[in-house]
Order: sequence, then structure tokens, then C-alpha cells
Amino acid sequence: MNGKIEVCEIDALVDAQNGRISPTIYTDTQLYELELERVFGRCWLFLCHESQIPKSGDFFNTYMGEDPIIVTRQKDGSIKALLNQCRHRSMRVSYADCGNTRAFTCPYHGWSYGIDGSLKDIPLEGIAFPHGACKEQWGLQEVPRVASYKGLVFGCWADDTPELLDYMGDIAWYLDAMIDRREGGSEVIGGIHKWEINCNWKFAAEQFASDQYHAPYSHASAVQVLGGKPDDASKALGAAQTARPVWETAESCVQYGQRGHGSGFFLTEKPDANFWVDGQVADYFRETYEETKERLGDTRALRLAGHNTMFPTLSWLNGMTTMRIWHPRGPDKTEVWAFCITDKAAPQHIKEAMELNACRAFGPAGFAEADDGENWIEIQKVLRGYKARKSKLIMEMGLGNEKYREDGIPGITNHVFSETAARGMYRHWANLLMHEKWEDVQRADEAYEQELLKKAAKKDEKELVK
Repeated sequence: MNGKIEVCEIDALVDAQNGRISPTIYTDTQLYELELERVFGRCWLFLCHESQIPKSGDFFNTYMGEDPIIVTRQKDGSIKALLNQCRHRSMRVSYADCGNTRAFTCPYHGWSYGIDGSLKDIPLEGIAFPHGACKEQWGLQEVPRVASYKGLVFGCWADDTPELLDYMGDIAWYLDAMIDRREGGSEVIGGIHKWEINCNWKFAAEQFASDQYHAPYSHASAVQVLGGKPDDASKALGAAQTARPVWETAESCVQYGQRGHGSGFFLTEKPDANFWVDGQVADYFRETYEETKERLGDTRALRLAGHNTMFPTLSWLNGMTTMRIWHPRGPDKTEVWAFCITDKAAPQHIKEAMELNACRAFGPAGFAEADDGENWIEIQKVLRGYKARKSKLIMEMGLGNEKYREDGIPGITNHVFSETAARGMYRHWANLLMHEKWEDVQRADEAYEQELLKKAAKKDEKELVK
């Protein structure tokens, strides 16, 4: 794209109603810059877990898009998020990944800031500023909106973005199956694995939102190593063992996709239906099943396998206890941060087993993680080609079968082998880039969803006539 990007150009990139997506969305530098402004500058972004900053003065360094952020616990127990940028010459004032401190001091010229971001000291202040320094106006820039959801801390730069719970919508129901299984909630254990992948961040976010389809093919070698049989696709997909393949009926599996968020999983009959989990971890889920069922109901108590993304960049896998953020590093690079999140009430030996389990499968060298990363890297390489970037991608799976369920599972849903969440994610992405006001984004999202369900209803009518 050359010059200013017009709204009509962005709209044409994502034809979600017909399942056609332009690969330009993964490669264009101008689009990426607009993303930083209108996606990462307006959406609620995951910052850290409260367990990572339990005491006053504790801090955790992260990013909102490409902006470095310090998340810090205040003396009164509240949490602030500060732009990690000295107001003098733009140097970082905090370099450690995390820790505890009474002040953040710039290593360039020594300006020092309190944990609340206020400017406390300027070396040689009387000489450098003989007429006085406006310290009260030169503190670190604060992220204006910080909110927590059951221990997960989020930040947002924009004033008109809906409150966190409204922004999350139905994805909160799916997230609870990961972080609210037992009394006491969740906590992060161990450190954070960080690595870079030469691909656009949307590949990863979309796969975790929408793509169960790749599992029996991309992860075939992992299935074999773990003991799966070539004809045992049900087990390979983390589903319960049944006489009839579980994916043949929409009643046995779910994909949710709405407002950019997405999730997918199989409905199972027993609390050990996760191919990637075995041993002590599987025993733990069986032993705590009744407690979780009492808290969340049977569907979520049994949900020990499944993929999820809260738009734009927070993803997790149920059962595997892995959660990650896809930090953008340009249109063709993503920095992955992966960590293990567990029930706070779990015994220590179970937490250690969960951490090992998550690392083994979905750490930077995990047997499943490596498969995914290789796919995304190869796609990005293909998209270097001129013709490849001009070829529309086909995302028609399940088109016209969207519906609201009647069994309590919320949101717009489809068969797990569909691309409802992918289409919804890219339509929401386009709406964000096209509209300056969030109320216009919401109207565009609602119009898309209404048209989607209207088409599905017409399709059902035709089927009844037949």
C-alpha cells in the first residue's frame, strides 16, 4: 500500500461474510503502524498476573504493543502501569524483568521516579534548572485504565473503550474454565519463557482462537510419540473415546467466535479427556472434578482440552495450563511470552508437574510448540512473494452454520472444525482499523454478526424445505 490507507481499502482486505482474506494483512508495514495505534492503542491488553506482584514495590516489566510498560504494586495495594520511558531522553528506567524497588532510576542521566511514577530527583537540579524544574508535571506517563479480572491484570490507553468485563463479553465464560476452577483462583508459577518467531502476530492469535483443524496433521509426530494410534484421531484431538468419532456431530464440539475473541473444544464425558495430559496432572483433574463442577458446571469442569484467544494477544490452552502473549515486533516478527498458570490451591508437587507438562509440550522447544512455529514461519516466507500476497485466502469452513446454542454455552458458535472465530477475529480487526470511535467499531461488529446469523437462518430454512 502506498500513501494514506483508505477505509475502503481496509474493508476490502477482510470479506468475512464470504470467507476471503487478503494476505496483505500479515505483511504491510502501514497496516502494522495502524495496528499499533488502533488495536494496541485501544484494546484491553494483558499485563501480568497479580501473583507476580504481590507486595508493595513489586514490579513486572512487559509491553503494550511495542511500548515498554512497568506494572507496579503501590503502597495502598493498588496497581499502576507506567510507560517505561524517562521523560528526559526516552531511556528505560527499569531493566530487570521483575523485582522489588523503592524507585526507578534512569541510567542515562540519573533521573529518579517513585513506584507511582512521580519524578523524585533530578541530579544537579539547581544548576541544570536554575529557574526551577516542573517535577509534578514530568512523571512517568501512566496507563490511564488498569483493571483486574480474577487475578489477571489488564491495561488500556483509550477512554472510550468499554469497561473490561464488557470488552471481554462471553470470552470470560471460557476463561473461567482455566483460572477459576477452585477456591482461591489461579497463580503463575515459575518464570516466563520468551522467544521470537519470524511471523506476524495474527497467525498465532488466530490459531489459538479458531484452529483445531491443524492438530491431527501438524502434530502427527507428537501423537505418535505419546502413544496415539494412526486411526485414533479422537484421542489425538484430546477428545473422549467414543464409538463414533466425536467431531462428526456439532453437538459434541464447540467453536466460539465473537468480537475478535475465540475458543474451541470437544464436549467430553469424563474429567481426563486430554491427550497431552497424563500421570499426576490427570489424577489431579479427576480428583478436583466435583469441586470444579460445583463452581462452574459440568461443561467447564470437563473442559480439560481446548484453545482460546482473548483479542488481541492473550491465548491459553486448557488442561495444559499454558498461557501466553503474542507481543508484536513488526509485521513479520512476534515475541512469544509463555508461562504456566495453575490453581492456587493445588499441591506443590502438582504445580511442578503442571509446569513440566506445559514446558514439555508448549515451551520454546516443546514437541507441539515447534510444529506451530514452523508453520507460521513458513507461511511468512511464502508471503514474501508478489503473487502470494495477491492471492486471497479461503476461510469458508463452517460458513453459514453459526448459531446461538441452547445448552448454556454462550456466544456465536459453530462446529469446532470451522473458521467462525477466524473470520470474526479479522472482521473485528478491520473494524478497529477503519473506525476512530469505539462506538462505531461496536456498530460495525453488531452489523456483521446480525448478517452472519441471518445467513445461517436462511440456510436452515432451505435445508428444512429440502
